[in-house]
Amino acid sequence: MEHEPVGLSLPQMNAREKVLGRAVYAGDIKLARMLHAKVLRSPYPHARIVSIDTKDARALPGVRAIATGTDVPARTWGVSHKHQHILARGTTRFVGEEVAAVVADSVDIAEQALDLIDVEYEELPPLLDPERSLDPESPLLHEGGNLADEINISRGEVDKGFAAADVIHEQIYTTHSQYPGYMEPMATVAATDGSGRLTVWTSTQTVFLARQRLAEALDRPISTIRVIQPAVGGGFGGKIVEERSSVIAAYLATLVDRPVRLGLTRIEDMLSGCFSVPERIRLKIGMKSDGTIVAKEVDILADCGAYAGLAPDIMLVSVMRSDNMQRIENIRSRARMVYTHTMPRGAFRGFGGTQMLFALNSHMATMAEKLGLDVFDVHRKNAIQAGDTTVHDWKIGSCALPQCLDHVQNAIGWTGKRARPKGHGALRRGIGMAMAMHVSGNRTIGNWDGSTIVLKVNEDGRAIVQTGESDMGQGAFTMLAQICAQEMSIPVDHVTVRPPDTDTSPYGIGTLASRVTINAGIAMVEAARMARAEILEAASEKFGHASEALEIRDGAVRSKGSGNLVAGLDEVCRYHIFRHGGDGILVKFSHDPVTVRMNDEHRGNVAPAYSFAAQSVEVEVDTETGQVRVVESWLADDCGVAINPLAVHGQSNGAAVQAIGWALYEELHFEGGRLVNGELADYTMATADAVPTLHSEIVESFEPNGPLGAKGGSETAILPGAPAIANAVYDAIGVRITDLPITPEKILAGLAAQREAARAAV
Repeated sequence: MEHEPVGLSLPQMNAREKVLGRAVYAGDIKLARMLHAKVLRSPYPHARIVSIDTKDARALPGVRAIATGTDVPARTWGVSHKHQHILARGTTRFVGEEVAAVVADSVDIAEQALDLIDVEYEELPPLLDPERSLDPESPLLHEGGNLADEINISRGEVDKGFAAADVIHEQIYTTHSQYPGYMEPMATVAATDGSGRLTVWTSTQTVFLARQRLAEALDRPISTIRVIQPAVGGGFGGKIVEERSSVIAAYLATLVDRPVRLGLTRIEDMLSGCFSVPERIRLKIGMKSDGTIVAKEVDILADCGAYAGLAPDIMLVSVMRSDNMQRIENIRSRARMVYTHTMPRGAFRGFGGTQMLFALNSHMATMAEKLGLDVFDVHRKNAIQAGDTTVHDWKIGSCALPQCLDHVQNAIGWTGKRARPKGHGALRRGIGMAMAMHVSGNRTIGNWDGSTIVLKVNEDGRAIVQTGESDMGQGAFTMLAQICAQEMSIPVDHVTVRPPDTDTSPYGIGTLASRVTINAGIAMVEAARMARAEILEAASEKFGHASEALEIRDGAVRSKGSGNLVAGLDEVCRYHIFRHGGDGILVKFSHDPVTVRMNDEHRGNVAPAYSFAAQSVEVEVDTETGQVRVVESWLADDCGVAINPLAVHGQSNGAAVQAIGWALYEELHFEGGRLVNGELADYTMATADAVPTLHSEIVESFEPNGPLGAKGGSETAILPGAPAIANAVYDAIGVRITDLPITPEKILAGLAAQREAARAAV
């Protein structure tokens, strides 16, 4: 081919159908005899359900069924903590918990019926403050207590390390919840067939984990359920295994034996609790005078809300993942996760890394200043390198972290801007930086982190790819098509990647832990090579040439070197079928990386590769209003070899925007456990006028365990943004914000305290 597809910046293969409005999302699906569902939610954070009177609602014309907690299966479900029912049974544990569901001929009728349901509640004392959760006098959320999980890790000789330190710094940091902000709120259509088998079309990042959850919640065999992924309008972690609306829709479809659609409004989606985990982090680090870290101690208190979901896994990431990006021997870590009567928290892009890296990068900048060192030099001194084995036994195959640091330092003009005046009048400018790492794959869901590709080559030489992995807008299908096209030497538009379907796709874990490119990519490479070999064998038989002397080039089979023999792929692929004993070309390859599942001591090389990033930003702070404006941002992302640079830049820039939102704007406001800003008009996200021109650089490192040198991107890029902004704010005005978000009120309070301290010192 004139240009090899891998490495080209190509638009996503499904972009055209999206911009033309032809992409079919779950909410677009219409089936014959389809009904519509709405959900009644608890207005109280903690209450006993005394009674539910549905008589008037059932009498409303057009209402087909009403379900309450007494109707649903008694079996509880959850990721590892089995506490949830399809609808609340007996007790509600957060404002927004699903209490009843109505199925009607239209959405309007269903909403009218909700108003006619009379629920008598007995309000109970709520536990809203995680700091009080372990108090013996606090109300219990679940049997066994309010401690959902605890992690304790110790490496080396921590006390000796601190004793040898020249400087020790200890600080408490707090991080808040962030809403994923995907364009498409959750939507599901579910239907049973004549045999009672259930089919579910839902906005999900993983059809097979969704099927497993549905089987558990509905208490029925997995094989009686089929899950199909339509187009997905973003996920960012919120659509892995924790949302409950698809479970409710599926149950209602089995109840009425007709198709049921349940689509959430934005406020309903937010009330369901698709938010990141808030954490309070106490961090203590000891350093030598040259900036070498000699000891580190961490204590985390995390709040999972009313139900745990993936939150324990997220806390594990917070407590230990960032240890692996630095050469450090002495670590003592404790983390506790508690229940509160608030909406469930769970997976979000970066999966716990954002919380800890805000604390760690803020800490590193503070300690560099205490030692009179440049923070870049301190990071370089401690940074992990390719070939290293980390304190938790992670093996680093590729690492361009030093190059990422070099790039963002030079690009922003670090030395010159550090030396200049901070500004005049009310406006002050400062610069800051941060660095990060993330996994690329993760052996945590059982002892398998594999991916399987089934590749079918049709009679015309075009390819159909079947995978259990999902594309939720990040471009996974385009990546697979590029790899397939390169390995088979066919045009990218001759490759079709089918969306996952649990009945027809090979088993796949789905889109999480930045695992799709590195795992499905290798399976795609090998499957394409197997198909190419079959084509060349068929051509060898047909033309009497040794297969080793043939190649596929520009969509045809040719003799190597001379190129004298030319046969179209369609001719050879038809011959593969229409010969004695022939058949169509259908190959399968499954790849499971050589990684090591974490043991009870939290040791194990959990991922085939690790991605790295660094970011530098410049901010402007208005000392009269407290407003912070990001003026400039430079992000360097080590994702191995970029299969599609355009997609990587899009993901990196999108992640940077989410980081700006988390750092400066996004904040949930509660009154007595009730979310009061559950609309995008009130929940402020970063808009175009709040974002500067974003500069993203792909710093390639060839990953030996990845497909054609690639590894995961996207998630790493969200991690350094918030601490880089916090460090830049400090550089501008000398106020260190340790509790996110960085609001004008906190800026002004910090400046006032600064002035008061100056007056007291006179």
